[in-house]
Amino acid sequence: MNSQQIDNQILYHWRTILTFIVPSLIGVFLFMTPVQTGEAFTIPIAILAKEIQSITSAYITHIVLAVISTTVLLSLITKAFKPKFIMKRDFLRHLFDVSLIWLVTRTTGMIFVLVTFFKVGPEAIYSANTGTLVLHDLMPVLFSVFILAGLLLPLLLNFGLLELAGTLLTKVMRPLFKVPGRSSVNCVASWLGDGSVGVLMTSKQYEEKFYTQKEAAIIGTTFSAVSITFSLVVIGQVKLEHLFAPFYLTVCLAGVVAALVVPRLPPLRNKKDVYIDGTVREGEVEALPEGKALFKHGLHVALRKAYKSKGVKGTLSEGLKNAIDMVFAVLPVVMAIGTSALIIAEYTPFFQWLGMPFIPLLELLQIPEAQQASQTIVVGFADMFIPSILAANTIESDITRFVIAAMSVTQLIYMSEIGALILGSKIPVSLWELFLIFLLRTLVTLPVIALMAHWLI
Repeated sequence: MNSQQIDNQILYHWRTILTFIVPSLIGVFLFMTPVQTGEAFTIPIAILAKEIQSITSAYITHIVLAVISTTVLLSLITKAFKPKFIMKRDFLRHLFDVSLIWLVTRTTGMIFVLVTFFKVGPEAIYSANTGTLVLHDLMPVLFSVFILAGLLLPLLLNFGLLELAGTLLTKVMRPLFKVPGRSSVNCVASWLGDGSVGVLMTSKQYEEKFYTQKEAAIIGTTFSAVSITFSLVVIGQVKLEHLFAPFYLTVCLAGVVAALVVPRLPPLRNKKDVYIDGTVREGEVEALPEGKALFKHGLHVALRKAYKSKGVKGTLSEGLKNAIDMVFAVLPVVMAIGTSALIIAEYTPFFQWLGMPFIPLLELLQIPEAQQASQTIVVGFADMFIPSILAANTIESDITRFVIAAMSVTQLIYMSEIGALILGSKIPVSLWELFLIFLLRTLVTLPVIALMAHWLI
């Protein structure tokens, strides 16, 4: 049944309205509502994540070892033999039939987790500040967050909340950010859900000619933002959970400033305003339907989404697939890239060299421990978690740890996920352009974050 065939009497039936309201409110409560725990504030999903960590603390590293090893072994089998039970199932094929570079990355992650778990081989891999730190400190947090995010995010994504929010933002996206109003849904999906969702949505809509090359590049690199749950992991890593509300406010403010400025600079400014097949965009393709108020139209779109939702069983099935996808696909990559980056940071001066040009800027912004902080700035291009891991171990100042955590989130382009997804999609951005956008976002957001840190802490 298409949208034109859905009778308004059915669409505005109390059952459809409740289908829209109830899951959306539960999702908003779990992911966006601050609650007090002792003297600190957090969000309910974080409390649940800590409960999972507590329950699984005795054997979580065994679970991580099993997950990563299973992922790699099935990926190798799929690449070598193309077994029918995997190739005939879209979900399993997506999970295990990966490109050669991802296969190598996953295999590296398995080698690192085996070396670290059994403490064999080079000590540089499993030392307290490298592999052991990732396996015992970071992985339990990621595992619990991925499980909960995968299972519960459909409450935000599948029942019309994004459609309502996206419609209400149509009037601001084109004049402010140079993108169509529909991209607000990509933005909200990323900020509330997961950055990879935004990249995948953008890529699909670019292929279907909803976005031009320029629009797809801007949306993919600007609005595929780090989610609330990932932000929670980052701020927890630097032991500042009690500042989560002002931290996320800072992330949002810096993200908006970057979204206003970076698309107006090369290389995004120089992208062609043509579709994937080379045809030119003519005029504004989006318009509010004749005679409809903005909110009424947004509510109509949201209720249509709720009406078409998959129900309890379908939502649970999708949530379970999301959780499995995140746990099996992301953990090996984080283990590989995170451990590699920490080895480089611990045993070489590489990141010190790359960060040296930022020392004068950090000192100008009156950031304490500027020299140590400079070492964390560029490493965020490899993985979003590494700056906060380094900060937690080397930096004492709360202001500096706050700045590093917020900066790592707003830099946005990290190769362990978002950057790799963009390069693997048809969104027209090269590796060099991604690195340049990463540097531009760093330079634009750092003063905003520093100002907020001095004000809030």
